[in-house]
Amino acid sequence: MASLQLRGRHICGGALVREDFVLTAAHCQTPRTYTVVLGVGSLTANEPTKQEFTANRSFPHPNYDGHANDIMLIRLDRPAQLTAAVRLIPPKRRRMNAASRCITAGWGDVGDNGTLPIRLQEVNVTLLSRRACRRRWTGVPITRTMGDSGGPLVCDGEAAGVVSFSGRRCGDPQTPDVYTRTSSFRRWIGSVLRDNPVD
Repeated sequence: MASLQLRGRHICGGALVREDFVLTAAHCQTPRTYTVVLGVGSLTANEPTKQEFTANRSFPHPNYDGHANDIMLIRLDRPAQLTAAVRLIPPKRRRMNAASRCITAGWGDVGDNGTLPIRLQEVNVTLLSRRACRRRWTGVPITRTMGDSGGPLVCDGEAAGVVSFSGRRCGDPQTPDVYTRTSSFRRWIGSVLRDNPVD
């Protein structure tokens, strides 16, 4: 789990998909340079497992339009050291099914009142079909490519999605949280990683 921070404040989550790349949401892009923190459960404690990096380049999806294609890769200034606390979460290659076991994690607002937790939160997630999601999100285009913004939806040990948006309240069954489906972007992810080999 990655924390994307500006001036020490958590802004978005992400997942380490290669030693030097974090997968997050394109709407997390900022003109300022992120500090990327890996290997922590707490945003305030000085944990010995903590690794800190500077984001040296962002790769938002070229077709991101403020809603669809909400996916971005961030390159770190150097490769992370893989440890028990810092591991890769590979992007999911195939679509999920109803039997997939999924979780999402992050430091996002858990009370829908603007208060962010200090400790990393994790929750089990139930998947809905696109049809069921469309019925609940009337007037919002839910496409075949669609928690804590940018954080991962992890299904069966792989990054299956990126937290994109939710209703006024996260986890509300009336307006289910929407994730960008990583399997729809595997070619794009692969091309960015191939064009930017590990230093």
